[in-house]
Amino acid sequence: MSKALKIGLVILIATSGLFGFIIKTEKPAEKKPSRTGGPVARRNAVPPNILVILADDMGYSDLGCYGGEIKTPNLDRLAANGLRFRNAYNSARCCPTRASMLTGQYQHKVGLDRNGKSMNRSGVTIAEALKPHGYKTGMVGKWHLSEAVPLKDKKKHLDWLNHQYDPDIPFAEVSTYPLNRGFEKYYGIIWGVVDYFDPFSLVNGDKPVKTVAKDYYITDDFSDKASEYIKDFSKKDDPFFLYLAYTSPHWPIQAPETDIQKYMRTYKDGWDVLQKKRRDRQIGMGFLTAADNQLSPIEGRKWSELSAEEKAFNVKKMATHAAMVDRMDAGIGRVLKTLENTGELDNTLIVFMSDNGASPEIPRVPGYDRPSETRSGEKLLYADDIPTAAIGKEIAYTGIGPEWANAINSPYRLWKAESIGGGVRTSMVVHWKGLKTKKGSTTDELTHVMDILPTILELTGTPYPKEYQGHKINEMDGKSLVPTFMNKKRSGYAQLFFEHEGGRALIEDDWKLVAPKQHDWELFNIKADRTESNDLMAKNPEKGRAMLQKYEAWSSKMGVSK
Repeated sequence: MSKALKIGLVILIATSGLFGFIIKTEKPAEKKPSRTGGPVARRNAVPPNILVILADDMGYSDLGCYGGEIKTPNLDRLAANGLRFRNAYNSARCCPTRASMLTGQYQHKVGLDRNGKSMNRSGVTIAEALKPHGYKTGMVGKWHLSEAVPLKDKKKHLDWLNHQYDPDIPFAEVSTYPLNRGFEKYYGIIWGVVDYFDPFSLVNGDKPVKTVAKDYYITDDFSDKASEYIKDFSKKDDPFFLYLAYTSPHWPIQAPETDIQKYMRTYKDGWDVLQKKRRDRQIGMGFLTAADNQLSPIEGRKWSELSAEEKAFNVKKMATHAAMVDRMDAGIGRVLKTLENTGELDNTLIVFMSDNGASPEIPRVPGYDRPSETRSGEKLLYADDIPTAAIGKEIAYTGIGPEWANAINSPYRLWKAESIGGGVRTSMVVHWKGLKTKKGSTTDELTHVMDILPTILELTGTPYPKEYQGHKINEMDGKSLVPTFMNKKRSGYAQLFFEHEGGRALIEDDWKLVAPKQHDWELFNIKADRTESNDLMAKNPEKGRAMLQKYEAWSSKMGVSK
């Protein structure tokens, strides 16, 4: 019997022997086509696999292929042999982006009008859409789409977070867990913030994982579990969908000390220098042009005004962030190697995105999702109580802060949770053997995370249901990227809207109307001014008013409260 070549799709969402790995000389295991897929799959006899990988709070320019100095060789190789998006967007924060990506809808339509709520049943997830049509489905990593309800007793709640008390209850309503949203297999965290060395809300399926090894690190665990799932899936003829959602590099910034030390000299000149170096690198590599990418001013303290002690403290923070991204890329490399070893790598389309821009947050006190002690009872340190030597360790609960966040979103303004560029723009790398674009090229196609589901449906020939398990399903808002993959013009967005807890925006043609949280509306021509630096509202009041009317009509339809 002849060997069948299987074409696969991987989507990595802060993503054939083309990746520099050792290529085995033996032929891949025989695969039998299990069904007829979409137009692309039919040309290759079998439907695609799908792997979605999402980074968490990653800076827009963290990756080497986006101008960063962090060592990300695996993602850089994907970019060199694939397609980078310069105009890709997310929904500004963890839960909204995850809901939009999985359902192909604006997050408000599936219950995520604010962060931390449960995703409702008005949409189907990618897994729910694919599972009835022959796909094996699995997820590894951060779910964060089940509302976390604290215990009423605050002391017991902290003890629960600290692994010192077991109330013998689920971490959230089990009906909202991944196992009940189309995923046959799940391993990961239900809540959104965790200790990287001893995570809270870790489950296998729907059962709590109550202890971890002494040398445990969550990024490695997720990479290894994803590889395990791929090995298992590859034994079957059925195509598979695997969603790998890293917590990295979301705060608390924690990483193995050996990884941190690799970057301790890299950031000694501060955030202003780093931001400029990244922008210069982006321009030098032809990714951006100086004329339409004015460098945004760093919001916050001046590096030159910090004391030597303060500089050392902040250098350690940024080095830890870099170590977390470095470690994630290494894990992605192992996942790719597993795909190769199982004969699946050549069969895979890969996309990489982040759920939002880098975060300015610095947690100040324990509570809600932040523990107060380690499992053994050692007090955790927050904010200004952390000595420099402790940063990156389990006892330190902190973030990089607004200045570094602004810098690593270079060249864009601000950060996570805002509808300005630094909050909603994301790096996006696509690699697939079926791409018709030039290797290593870029595209300015206006793209949003909610395009992922319609893209997958078109590639696999999977119908979108009007009803699922007795629930009426909303229409999708996203648009398929298959024409872009085929190097053709697609029917894009007439308008693309954003709203998250007060941050608002509308993109229409070359214009963007945007109101950062607790600020007035601003108007930018983002073709000439991608970094949203020169407000044109006073010069174009009619344009601003016309766009505002469209935004208000949309927000009313979404049920956004004023």
